[in-house]
Amino acid sequence: MNEILVIALLIIAAYLLGSIPTAVIISKIFFKSDIRNHGSGNAGATNVLRTFGTAAAIPVFLIDGAKGYAAVMLSWLSSLAPHSAFGEYSEPFLNLRIALMIVAILGHIFPIFASFKGGKGVATIAGCLIAIAPVPLLCSFIVFVIFWSISNYVSLGSIMAGLTFVIWVPLYYLIIGDGFSPTMMIFSVAIAAVMTYMHRFNIKRIKDGTEGKTYLFKK
Repeated sequence: MNEILVIALLIIAAYLLGSIPTAVIISKIFFKSDIRNHGSGNAGATNVLRTFGTAAAIPVFLIDGAKGYAAVMLSWLSSLAPHSAFGEYSEPFLNLRIALMIVAILGHIFPIFASFKGGKGVATIAGCLIAIAPVPLLCSFIVFVIFWSISNYVSLGSIMAGLTFVIWVPLYYLIIGDGFSPTMMIFSVAIAAVMTYMHRFNIKRIKDGTEGKTYLFKK
């Protein structure tokens, strides 16, 4: 099959994976209500956590993460993939993985299966990054937990995790001595920009003192 056609099909598949509206499905099946009619109106794990509790939020987060991971792993169906999982990744292969990540995130934010009204993509981004940059992701996750636990704002933790991702990516490649990748740097900046933009209303609510708090540790 023509490689261009294969890549096009992979991109479509990644978007469809991202479009699976996990939060909407779980809220309708188990709570007989659409999560988008509650709280912030977002179809994501944080809004599910605030509205229906931890037992509902955990599977939403895990499934949203899994669909992001699966979308990126579709790249191995392309002829651009190295011959083994331990082979050196070419720049075209890395570009394909990032492209699949982007469309999976767009699918989550604008899901075709849920009237193009989805979530902010945090869990899906995390799932994609497990496949692309697991070590920088772990560093950003630690930042997320720290800021969430101190401020009790999940949104602030997410924003800071995205912003510091720009630091962890070049630092990681510097430490392991694997060379500088312009694609990865552009990618890390894009992640920070997307995370900040998707939380722009949260930033305003934090400034106004109206942002809802979610406690990591129960008092």
